[in-house]
Amino acid sequence: MAYSLVTFEQTKSPIAEAYRTLRTNVQFTCVDSDTRKIMITSPGPREGKTTTVANLAVSMAQAGKTVLIIDADLRNPTQHKLFGLDNAQGLSVALVQDKDYRQYIRETAVPCVRVLTGGPIPPNPAELIGSKRMKRLLQEVSEQYDMVLIDTPPIVAVTDAAILAQEVDGVILVLASGEVNKDFAQRAKELLDKVGAKILGAVLNKVDAKTSEYYYYYYYHGSDNTKKKHKRRKDRSAPSEG
Repeated sequence: MAYSLVTFEQTKSPIAEAYRTLRTNVQFTCVDSDTRKIMITSPGPREGKTTTVANLAVSMAQAGKTVLIIDADLRNPTQHKLFGLDNAQGLSVALVQDKDYRQYIRETAVPCVRVLTGGPIPPNPAELIGSKRMKRLLQEVSEQYDMVLIDTPPIVAVTDAAILAQEVDGVILVLASGEVNKDFAQRAKELLDKVGAKILGAVLNKVDAKTSEYYYYYYYHGSDNTKKKHKRRKDRSAPSEG
């Protein structure tokens, strides 16, 4: 699997510009509300949610925000791979052992971006995600950072994301172009609606540059279904993740 911090490594690339556009759209969507905790998920696996979380975080930090990434995909934590961090301990340890999570927050090579890695895979991820300890953690970090971006498992596959969606200020859904199952995408939205999640929008990811002259980046506003389309030239496909 390919993981890329393109916003940090290739700041002038069209893909980095697309992530900056996403950052701007998120800021516009949240202009009238105190939106700090944003969950990013996908209908199924390998649609690009992990790289979207990481690159959006870098883009926000480049705009002067302090950002914490929480790897709440306790079934398949991968944020540590993107940032080259140790994952021997992390969120799962903090929740299971009721330890101070702050000792597991890691600095990265990107100024103003910190990561709370997932830690060892536990036998009961959904229970940990829905625990009072997790709720308390989210409340505390939202008071310490300008933005908290949360990577979760695919929402259709397991209940973790739906549980967490009730504790955040907004949700972004990542869809892989040409790969996402339409029924899964619809089901993902239904699950989010069912728990009362605030859907900020959806990102169409992994557009194949070989089939189009342009790289299209779609952003759907969650409240009024208004579509804003930003067109950027590109010479490579968008990054993907596991």
